[in-house]
Amino acid sequence: MSGGGVYLAGMGLACTLGNDLPSAVAALARGGVRPTPVAVSEGVQWPVHMLQPQDGDWRQRLERVVRGVVAQADEGAGTEARRSGPLFVASSSLDIGGMEHTVQDLRLGGDLQDFAGLVAAALDWQGPVFTVSTACTSALNAVFAGCDLIRSGQADEALVIGAELGNRFTVAGFGAMQLLSPTSAQPFGAGRNGLVLGEAVAALRLGSRAARWRIAGGANVVDGRNPSGTEAGAVLAMCHQALAQSGLQPRDIDLIKVQAAGSPVNDAIEVLALKQVFDPLPPLVSLKSAIGHTLGASGAAELALLVACIEAGVWPSAGYAIDDELGIALSTQAPSGLRNILLNVVGFGGGHASLVLEDGR
Repeated sequence: MSGGGVYLAGMGLACTLGNDLPSAVAALARGGVRPTPVAVSEGVQWPVHMLQPQDGDWRQRLERVVRGVVAQADEGAGTEARRSGPLFVASSSLDIGGMEHTVQDLRLGGDLQDFAGLVAAALDWQGPVFTVSTACTSALNAVFAGCDLIRSGQADEALVIGAELGNRFTVAGFGAMQLLSPTSAQPFGAGRNGLVLGEAVAALRLGSRAARWRIAGGANVVDGRNPSGTEAGAVLAMCHQALAQSGLQPRDIDLIKVQAAGSPVNDAIEVLALKQVFDPLPPLVSLKSAIGHTLGASGAAELALLVACIEAGVWPSAGYAIDDELGIALSTQAPSGLRNILLNVVGFGGGHASLVLEDGR
């Protein structure tokens, strides 16, 4: 994906902090919310940053949240809602939650496009619908695909929806791999002991019409040598490629939204790699202690939340001690003169994705 005129026209988010971006930012300013214990079997439970409780079954909940976040994005775009362009539905767990709570399909069967079909039906979508499921990099890869269509002239706008709804299957799997914290996520923290999963549904409206936020470039690098971890070489490659495709140098980046989820090893690998690209490191910000690791939705959810924080003048605070051995700090406020932001996401299977967002204000 090369640099060009693709802009973030509107955005919406529902997460553990609230069902819309103003509510989420306000909750973040108050110090956030605590995760909810989720039982995966008798005597075994893990904390998860759940969406706020809602009536109805799994499908009704999905439809309500999807409509809500898309309405937010439409309002932000300031244009009449269109349902005829390309729709990209990004998710890691897809409809596993529906299988658990509604269908009771113990085969975990179905078609890969089934979940995107549910989302499209909730919106009465008339245009082409695509599924993007590349683990935790799903939403950023969906953004890249939407940008490619717009830059090539095949579309003048696109809608990306990143969606992860809670399910015991995913929680149990991460727990079995000993990747979860029993208490809370502490990205880059001295006491970090694992990640905390989170639910989120985010909508990003992309368009060719100029707006404040421009998607300047991005890159996706796959290195499967460590299928469940971060590879330093891949982090280096994704950063360099994203910068090159944006026409930028490392010194041009004013803020990095890090992947850091609270893993004792992966957080350290990410820092080591970033220090090889940036000297000195620009300010760093992490959002996973506030909303959890939202897997396939994380690229869209964290982009939307970060932009909303910048626009509202609210900044996330760690609330815990940072590991001195890493030799870094998390920013306590938005950097002054902020223009270029690097957003990093790393996922299972060796996916490493990086997006450059430019503030044109």
